[in-house]
Amino acid sequence: MPKPLRTPVVAAIAAAASLGIHAAAAQQPGIRRVDLQRHDLSAPGREVIQARVEFDPGAAFPRHYHPGEEIIFVLDGSLEYQLGDDAPVTLRAGDVLFVPARVIHSARNVSDAPAAELATYVVEKGQPLLVTVP
Repeated sequence: MPKPLRTPVVAAIAAAASLGIHAAAAQQPGIRRVDLQRHDLSAPGREVIQARVEFDPGAAFPRHYHPGEEIIFVLDGSLEYQLGDDAPVTLRAGDVLFVPARVIHSARNVSDAPAAELATYVVEKGQPLLVTVP
């Protein structure tokens, strides 16, 4: 491959790989994610991503973190969140939660009905949106 083409090709492969991590992690059984918008911010190297995340009854999203902050607004149902080693908190429609950058956390629907959240991420551009951890 000619040298001038290597950098764009490598960048495209890296971007596709990070999207693959995002897509795989976001497609947990019983969880659907709909990206609503993505925009660059005036802060260099940062972007905002907003998504609706829907949880079937009992569905859980495993431990993960983001390369930036997450702001959660519960739209429907009851969702339990655990941040780091803190005790789990249960939020209902209308409640909000702030998740600091790189804090490992998880979420699950603790009700017998569907639940949904509006997740807003302010993250490092070019990084995977989330990284799952054991």
